[in-house]
Amino acid sequence: MQIEPKPPTAKGPAGMFTGDVFLDAIVQGKEPSRVRVNAVRFTPGARTAWHSHAVGQTLYVTEGRGRIQARGGSISEIRPGDVISTPPGEWHWHGAAPEHYMTHLSITEGVAPDDARAESSWGDHVTDDEYEGRS
Repeated sequence: MQIEPKPPTAKGPAGMFTGDVFLDAIVQGKEPSRVRVNAVRFTPGARTAWHSHAVGQTLYVTEGRGRIQARGGSISEIRPGDVISTPPGEWHWHGAAPEHYMTHLSITEGVAPDDARAESSWGDHVTDDEYEGRS
């Protein structure tokens, strides 16, 4: 058994997020594990850019209220206890509701070292119209 100190909280990069988002790494799997778990805290209205994951993603909402949308789908509200499974390659975004903070655990797996796919692919920022469901 090993107890490791908590790494510092990191601010989410502007290229991947709109608004203020803070990341706390919980698990960075060591080979052969490729699992990654992060606690992600969104301020009201903050959200990811459109993105996809080569091996999929699971979100577990721990507090607050948020929104999530798959490309071409409708926006869904998410709340504490909700588990969201995103299949490999599905483009989506997620973030806090307009007047609420939201925290979720993001659980992903990396790809094998000899796999040519990127673990995550990032696209355009979610526009205000997309976030509000007006487009």
